Amino acid sequence: QLHFLESGGGLVQPGGSLKLSCAASGNAFSFVTMAWYRQSPEKQREVVATISIGGGVPTYEDSVQGRFAISRDNDKKMVYLQMNALEADDTAVYYCNQHPPLAPWGQGTQVTVSS
Repeated sequence: QLHFLESGGGLVQPGGSLKLSCAASGNAFSFVTMAWYRQSPEKQREVVATISIGGGVPTYEDSVQGRFAISRDNDKKMVYLQMNALEADDTAVYYCNQHPPLAPWGQGTQVTVSS
């Protein structure tokens, strides 16, 4: 079974950037579609971005299209989320998981966008 550990969150001003990292453990990583999710107190957990097994054809939630970029390194069992032009509405706890999310949820990493 896969397990994930997210890192890289923090406090950033509007317009700033952060890069989130997700370290996976388990043998199936290279064979699953991965995704970043986020959850804020006001919203249910939502999919932010997905990336296919080979790293091609990423998909993005409409509000982050053009600002966020998902990538993966199957050799290192890592998934990344580069976040640029951050907005207050991006404030949330960010999680990585398979897509659909069949693995246990990690602790997530808090991203706070505030001046």
